[in-house]
Amino acid sequence: MRKTDKKMIGETIYQYKILEKIGSGGMGVVYLAEDTRLNRQVALKFLPDQYISDENFKVRFMREAQAAAKLNHPNIITIYEVNEYNGHPFIAMELAEGKSLEEIIKGGELPTPKIIDISFQLCEGLKEAHKAGIVHRDIKPANIIINKNERCKILDFGLAAIQSDERLTGTRSFLGTVEYMSPEQVRGEKVDHRSDIFSLGVMLYEMITGQLPFKGDYVAGVIYSIINEIPEMLDKHRSALPGEFQSIIDRTLEKDRGMRYQNVEDLLTDLRKLRSGLGFDSSTAGPPSIAVLPFRDMSSQQDQEYFCDGIAEEVINALAQIENIRIVARTSSFAFKGQDTDIREIGRKLKVMSILEGSVRKAGERMRITAQLINVSDGYHLWSERYDCNFDDVFAIQDQISLSIVDNLKVKLLGGEKARLVKRYVVEPEAYKEFLTGIHFLRKVSEQNLYRSIDCFNKALEKYPNYSQAYAGISSAYIYLGFTDYAPPMEVFPKAKTMALKAIECEPDAGEGHTCMGFIKIYYEWDWEGARREFEKSLELQPNFITAHSGYACYFMAVGDLDEAIKHGKKAVEMDPLGLPSNMYLGLYYLRAGRLDLAREQIKRVIDIEPNVPQHHWLLGQTFILESKFDEGIGIIQKAVEMSNNNTLILGGLGWAYGVAGRAEEAYKIINTFKAKAEREYIRPFYIAKIYSALGENGLAFEWLDKAYDEHDISLFGIYSDETLSNIRSDPRFEKLLKKMRLI
Repeated sequence: MRKTDKKMIGETIYQYKILEKIGSGGMGVVYLAEDTRLNRQVALKFLPDQYISDENFKVRFMREAQAAAKLNHPNIITIYEVNEYNGHPFIAMELAEGKSLEEIIKGGELPTPKIIDISFQLCEGLKEAHKAGIVHRDIKPANIIINKNERCKILDFGLAAIQSDERLTGTRSFLGTVEYMSPEQVRGEKVDHRSDIFSLGVMLYEMITGQLPFKGDYVAGVIYSIINEIPEMLDKHRSALPGEFQSIIDRTLEKDRGMRYQNVEDLLTDLRKLRSGLGFDSSTAGPPSIAVLPFRDMSSQQDQEYFCDGIAEEVINALAQIENIRIVARTSSFAFKGQDTDIREIGRKLKVMSILEGSVRKAGERMRITAQLINVSDGYHLWSERYDCNFDDVFAIQDQISLSIVDNLKVKLLGGEKARLVKRYVVEPEAYKEFLTGIHFLRKVSEQNLYRSIDCFNKALEKYPNYSQAYAGISSAYIYLGFTDYAPPMEVFPKAKTMALKAIECEPDAGEGHTCMGFIKIYYEWDWEGARREFEKSLELQPNFITAHSGYACYFMAVGDLDEAIKHGKKAVEMDPLGLPSNMYLGLYYLRAGRLDLAREQIKRVIDIEPNVPQHHWLLGQTFILESKFDEGIGIIQKAVEMSNNNTLILGGLGWAYGVAGRAEEAYKIINTFKAKAEREYIRPFYIAKIYSALGENGLAFEWLDKAYDEHDISLFGIYSDETLSNIRSDPRFEKLLKKMRLI
C-alpha cells in the first residue's frame, strides 16, 4: 500500500471508501472515509509506511485499538473495527469533528466555567479507562477534541498500556509527549493511572494560565523541570482565582505519586466542590426530574436497536412508579435518538434537571452496558457505571440503574415503591428478547408492524406463559389497529380486552393492563365509570405513566368535563413536552371547549415540533372553520389531505368543512367516495354522518350514527362535545343516542 496520499483517495478498503486525508503524525495517518455498509462517515487510522517493518511500532499501534475498543463512554472516541489491509494495520473509528483543546487554548483565555466543564468531562472519560485497567500515557491537548456541542472526546490510546501486561508496562522507552509526562514516566519507570492524573494536571494548569508548568529549551531541560521544579503559582498568570484551584493543581502535580490524587473520583469530588462554591450549579423548583435517552448501540453489527430502546424504556417504566419524581415520557426523550445534541440543550427542551444516557455493546453472548446520570445545569456526571454481563443479568442491571438514579437524585421512596421499583419478575431471556422486539415494532404503529409485534409477543408467551407485559403488548397492538382504522373495532377490541384481562390476572399491581382496559372501556364499551376506575388504578400504581395520564384526560373529554380534560392534558404535556399525541390532544381539548385562540396556539406548537404530520394541519384548519373563515380553513385541510394521501380521517374533516361552508357538491362527492371505499375496506360510519350533519341532512346523519353505534365506531367516544355535530344537537334523536351511550 505504499502509495501517495492522493492515490489513496477514492480507494475502497473492505466497506470503507476513502474520501480524503485529514491528519498525520505520531502514531498514524488518518483518512476520512465512508462506511458504505452502515452509511456513515468514519476515520480510518493507518500505521505510517516507515513503521511497517518495525514490529515494536506495529505492536504499539495495534495496542491502541485493542485498548480503546474495550472502552465505551461518551468522552472517549469509539472504535468500530480493527483490521489489516495489505499488511497495514488500521482502525476504523468514530469521526471526531471539532477543535482540539490545543487550538482552543491557543485561542485565548478560557472562562472558568469552561475550564471546569472540560476538566469534568476528561475526568469522566479517564475514570472509565482506569476502571478497565487502561492507562492512556499520552494525555495532552492535541489528543482532546471538543465538538460543536461542547462534548469532549479523548483520542489516541496508542500509548495505552494494560496494567496486567507486565511485558508492556515495564518498558523503559519514552512513550508520550514529554511536556505532559509524569516524573515516573520520564524516568522510564512503570506507570499507572496516577500518571494520567499528573498529565491531566498539566493540561488544567495550561488551560488556566495559557502556559506549561514545566519548561526547558531542550527535552533534557523539560525532564529536569518535571522531576525537580515547582510550577509558578496560578495567580502570577491569572488573578481572581479561587484558592481551591491552586490546591487542586498542587495535588495533581505532586511529584510523589503516593501524594497525588489516588484516583480520578477524588479529583472529581474536589472539582464538584469548586464548581458548587463558584455558584455554577443551578436548581429547578419542584421534585427531581429526569429524562432517559435511548441507549446507543455500540455493537459492531449495529443490530441491537430493539434492546437499546428496550432497556431505556424499562428504566422509564420503573421510575414511572415513583410519585416524588418527574420522569419524561418515552416519546419526548426518544425524540433525540440518533442525534448528537448537547445534554444541556436536551435538558432545556425537556425541562429536566438530569438525564440518563447509556450504551450497549454486544459481542457474542456477552454485553457491556454503560449508564451515566448527568446534571443538566452543567453537563457533569452525577453517577456512572459499567456492567459486563450475559443477557440473563439484564434484569438485575435495570434494577441497579433505577435504584442508583433514585439514590443520586435523593428521592425519598414512599410505601412499597422500592419493592415496585425493581424488576417485578425475571422472565426467560429468550422471552424477554421477543418482548423487546415486539415493543420495537409496536412503536412503529403501521399495520404491518402492529401485526409483527403481536407475533413477537405471542412468541414471548410461548416461552413464558405468565408474561403480563407481553399480554399488555398484544392488547395495545389490537387497540392501535382499531384506533387507526386498520381493522373494524368489533374485530380487534374483544381480542384487546381478552389480553388486557390476562395481563391484569398475571400481575394485578402493574399499570399497563389497567391502562389498556381504560382505553377499551372508552373507545369500545362506553363504560365511563369503569374507564375512570381503570385509569385511576393505573396512576395509583404508576404515578408517572404518561399513557394513563393521556387516557384519563380523554375520559374527561368523553364525559364532557372539558376543564378537567384540559387540566390533565396539560399534565400529560408537562410529562411529554415533545410528544405529538399529548400536545395534539391538548389542542383538541381547547378546541372543543371553544377556546379557539388557545387551540390554534397549541396546534401550531405541535406543528413546530413535527411539521410533516397531516392530522395536525387538519386540526389547525378546523379552528378556522369554526370561526367561519372557510377559505383559509379549507385551504389548510386540503393541504393536509394531500400530505396524507387521502387519509379517511382527514378526508372526512374536509367533507364536513365543505358542508359547513355551503359547498354541497364537493361534500357529497366525498360521501360517495367513502361509500364506494366501504365496500372493500373499513370506513368509520361517523365520517359520513358528520358530513350529512353539516349539510343539514339530519335523517341521514342519524341513520349513519345508528350504524356507527351498532359497529362500535370509536369516533363516538367523543360525541358529547364533538364540534362537528353542532347542527343536530337540538334534535331529540341526539339525546336518545347519548342515553344509549350512557352519557346522560
